[in-house]
Amino acid sequence: MRFFNLPDLGEGIPEADIVEWHIHEGDSVKEDQPMVSVETAKAIVEVPAPCSGVIARLCGQPGDTILTGAPLVEFVSDEENNATVVGKLASDDATDNSDESFIIGAPPGIGEQNTSGDLHNSLHRLAREFQVDVAPVNRSHQPQTVAYPLERPEPLKGVRRHMARTMSQSHACVVPVTLFDDADIDHWPAGEDITIRLIQAIAAACAAEPALNAWFDGASESQQRHETVNLGLAVDSEEGLFVPVLNDVASMSGAEIRQRVNELRAAVKERSLENSALKGATITLSNFGMFAGKYATPVVVPPTVCIIGVGQLREAILSVDGQAVSHKVLPLSLSFDHRAVTGGEATRFLHAMMTQLQN
Repeated sequence: MRFFNLPDLGEGIPEADIVEWHIHEGDSVKEDQPMVSVETAKAIVEVPAPCSGVIARLCGQPGDTILTGAPLVEFVSDEENNATVVGKLASDDATDNSDESFIIGAPPGIGEQNTSGDLHNSLHRLAREFQVDVAPVNRSHQPQTVAYPLERPEPLKGVRRHMARTMSQSHACVVPVTLFDDADIDHWPAGEDITIRLIQAIAAACAAEPALNAWFDGASESQQRHETVNLGLAVDSEEGLFVPVLNDVASMSGAEIRQRVNELRAAVKERSLENSALKGATITLSNFGMFAGKYATPVVVPPTVCIIGVGQLREAILSVDGQAVSHKVLPLSLSFDHRAVTGGEATRFLHAMMTQLQN
């Protein structure tokens, strides 16, 4: 008997949720035949068979979460020494150690007990038995969580679980401040592409005040400013929030920006984004006003130090040359990490962005 462990699906992804099995216990499979669809925090991935053989056991059911390096399939291989590129075949010792604790299932129900220390020790014992490398965790930086008794708990999966963890990390690490203002865009021609204008304005503001197009490492108290503006664009979906990246937006024409935005949104909808498309953002834009809301306090996600939120376009009464007039205004909310960015730098950035939008 051999175990095939869940391989590293890229970018050090720690786990994946089983979406659908394409095989059954007792089936004969061929090398590279798709075995299972799994969902990570970034995409749905097909995992192929590492070699030909007969499936002895499936180590999980749809909806289960499998840790990277934990058993996924047990089978009898045609070639006992066959290696694989996407995972590792582990020999079955005299005893069956394929403990299901590698599967992260639903939280315990009401009245059930779960000792976190025992679970932690069990996971590490199983990790040693299966020769899985479990990196130590610096718990001093982990936010405290409180358990609430839910009547029908449903564990978060995939993108939503990743979002929950990212928001917790931000809340624990960032010192956020948010500035609010309105850009008067009444002079814009009908049909103007708001997204393109916003991205171009952010690129211009980054050139005027580079401190916000940067990364900050709180542990080493160091920063890195970027010459290239790689914009993370928050995209809502039924599965959760994705933030694909438009690289080097300052060098792109309006038509190129629109084409790339359309491509990324389509890829989010189809869950076909490459891992690389979700990495490397130096600043972020969230156009939440497509749905509702004037202002917000967008969450800064490390290592970036700034996110711009855009509210719903509206009519407002303004004073122009001493006269009360009705103009179209675009509400802006700029959140920044005050550990790395001063108030002066943030206000200069916002002023440059508004000037670009209003000219």
